[in-house]
Amino acid sequence: MTYEEILREFASLPPEGQKEAADLITALSERYLRSRPAQQPGDDPSSLPFVGMWRDREEMRDSSAWVRNLRESEWAK
Repeated sequence: MTYEEILREFASLPPEGQKEAADLITALSERYLRSRPAQQPGDDPSSLPFVGMWRDREEMRDSSAWVRNLRESEWAK
């Protein structure tokens, strides 16, 4: 059954039938959403807006060397 057919069938139901169908959809959604593990914000760090913000900076090509130089200059005081 296509989405269009489902919508057509839903629209042809009387109001109390539409409410029952909507309640069933809500119950099924809650049941199946609860069974899926919720993704926590931060589970996928690559989706965070700051990831890659320095990718075009020449001094960041070798980030380990950049950090090493920064530590030497800041901690050698």
